[in-house]
Amino acid sequence: MRHGAIGLNYIDTYHRSGLYPIPLPSGLGLEAAGTVEAVGAQVTEVQAGDRVAYASGPIGAYSEARTLPTARVVKLPVDITDDTAAALMLKGMTAYYLLHLTYPVKPGTVLLTHAAAGGVGSVLVPWARHLGATVIGTAGGAAKCTLASEYGCHHVIDYRSQDIVAEVRRLTEGQGVDVVYDSVGKDTFEASLDCLKRRGMFVSFGNASGKPPAIEPGTLSAKGSLFLTRPTLGDYTTTRKELDTAARALFDVVRHGIVKADVRQRYPLRDAARAHADLEARKTTGTTLLIP
Repeated sequence: MRHGAIGLNYIDTYHRSGLYPIPLPSGLGLEAAGTVEAVGAQVTEVQAGDRVAYASGPIGAYSEARTLPTARVVKLPVDITDDTAAALMLKGMTAYYLLHLTYPVKPGTVLLTHAAAGGVGSVLVPWARHLGATVIGTAGGAAKCTLASEYGCHHVIDYRSQDIVAEVRRLTEGQGVDVVYDSVGKDTFEASLDCLKRRGMFVSFGNASGKPPAIEPGTLSAKGSLFLTRPTLGDYTTTRKELDTAARALFDVVRHGIVKADVRQRYPLRDAARAHADLEARKTTGTTLLIP
């Protein structure tokens, strides 16, 4: 397929740094959208000229064109642009499984999500609010806190100037939240545990600040019989049916205006190193695209 747009994701920096080891030599990138140029003799699911997108391995999205197994691509509806798909496929299907499968959010759920002004946050926050949840988000600095509010957070905590745990306890009248979605890792790990109500669930799905510390199982019981999980998108889109279900759910909320592709940065593909540096320095908000 010929790429029209490539999505930048934090996991790309993990692969580059070796935090998540990958076989070498290797390219980078898990998410892109574009047009099929040719298919193998036995391929029936797609044909040349189809617009498709993907958000999984094999790694190698940082390229102008590439070959992919048809089992990992999704045909794009006519009303979903390449830019929208490349900006949202990985982040959007991540938000889908977090909100619908890992911890099914429903009206009355009270949740905390870190990095509420970031890529996954830009999707998870409005989607969670649409499902009827009370959404508490964290962000760093006034500008990012304002953006998190625009995405739909009912309450935003500035982690640079406020105590996350104290604020969550105040906002929940001492109860804590039902679930914490944490893509930050090391810097927020302890606070995430302490923000949960009894029998709450801690969903650790990223390591933006570094690898979280090891934890003794007894800590979970001491803090209220908590649940802890470390999910990945790949384990929620293993089959063709799971992948299509996640993609359809994402396209549906985009189509109805619940979720939008908030592309705030675009870099030429040749400047991928600069894009990584800006992402790791927390200079980016919303979603970021690399343009071949």
